[in-house]
Formats: sequence, structure tokens, C-alpha cells
Amino acid sequence: MPYPPGGDGNLREKEPVLVAWSGGKDSALALFRCLRSPKYRVKGLLTTLTEPYDRVTMHGVRKSLLELQASSLRIPLIPVIISKHCTDDQYRARMKEVLQKEAEQGVSHVVFGDLFLEDVRAYRERHLAEVGMAGLFPLWGKDTAQLSRAFLRLGFRAVITCVDGQILPDHIAGEEFDGRLLSWLPKGVDPCGERGEFHTFVYDGPIFERPVAFRRGKVVTREGRFHYVDLLPPLRSDGDWCNIREGLEP
Repeated sequence: MPYPPGGDGNLREKEPVLVAWSGGKDSALALFRCLRSPKYRVKGLLTTLTEPYDRVTMHGVRKSLLELQASSLRIPLIPVIISKHCTDDQYRARMKEVLQKEAEQGVSHVVFGDLFLEDVRAYRERHLAEVGMAGLFPLWGKDTAQLSRAFLRLGFRAVITCVDGQILPDHIAGEEFDGRLLSWLPKGVDPCGERGEFHTFVYDGPIFERPVAFRRGKVVTREGRFHYVDLLPPLRSDGDWCNIREGLEP
């Protein structure tokens, strides 16, 4: 049984927050921290999706799998839809529109799984301030080698969804994020992939009500550099795709 979105049940006494959600391990750890906090209540998972692909920006994970994650977590997705060739101005405008609506409902903080990139944190804080919000960074400054090992000790399970081919070989896409892989990573590669070396999809752990079923599809290369494994929803015995409500997606 996962930690409930409200923690100990005193929902009215807790501050509602959003968690920036990519579906990967760092956002899962940040969510884990929030769900254990006596101060915060997680109202939703703030997720950037690229149209027309309906996939998580950068990670390349299908929206249908995010929905399966959210269903198992019992926390709603709050999507921010951006275009294929999104500019920074468009990204900021779309994000601001969504955040303003949340601010009107009493949300004053967004939680991020950022670890040590100062420029990224400053960017987030600067634009959150435009809508009267602030950022929370529960993993900030943690040793990333220790953090990656803690992720595994807690019982989380994840798969590598994308690798930067200039840093890691393409066959890593689709591999389990586990102790064996961590031990293998070349020197200079951050164990949490904080510099974009790789991205992950979390499919099980202490915050999930049940594991998220998926299938590994083909590995494709984009921009001549980034290798993505196409993670697919599970199939029923009759060949139909699974979804959240009845286990089926057309």
C-alpha cells in the first residue's frame, strides 16, 4: 500500500503542493519525500507533454504509461501541453497558464527533483515567482551516488528510457536501473543522470499501489544522438491495449 496523497489524513492542515513529474526516479524520490512530510499534501503531478506525440518531454514516455503511474499513485496528472518545436517563450506561457489556475486554488509551491544544477534551479524559481509561487527542492545537494543507491534500497524499480549517445551506448536504453548498471557506469557519468546522460521510467516502489505493467518496444534514435526505448502499455490476452479504468486502451 503506498503512502496516501495526504500522508496521515489531516488534509486540511497540510499545504497543497504540485510535484514536477517526469515519471523518472528523481521525481519519484521527491514525491516520496513529500508524501512522508507532515507539512505538505500532493495535489497533483505537473507533467510537460509534447504534442502531437503525447509523450513526456525529453524522456519520451507515452502519456498512457504516465496515466498508469498516476492511477497506481492515486494522484492526478496536471498536464502542460507544448508543441513539437516549443520555444522558451511558449513553454513559459503554457506553464504560467496552468500554474496560475493552481495558484488560484491555493497552491503556492512546486516540488522538483533537481539535484545540483544551479542554473536550472534559478530558472524555475524565477518563473515560479511570476505567479506568486516558490520551489521546493527536497533532494538538493544530496550525494548522487548515495541517492541512486538509496532509491534502490527503498524498493523502487526503474528502466532506462533514453540515453545520450555521445556519452553512453545505445544498448543501455531499455536496461534496468539497478546496482549492476550503477557499478558499470563510466567515470564522469552522474549516477542520477543529472546532466542528461540518461532518463528513467519508474514502474514500482513504496509509493505505488501496484507495479506499472509495460512492454519494451523498439529503440529509436533522434537527432542522431538520443536513443529512446519505446515503452508500451501491456496487452491483454486478446491483444487489446491496457488502460486505467478497465485495463483497456483502444
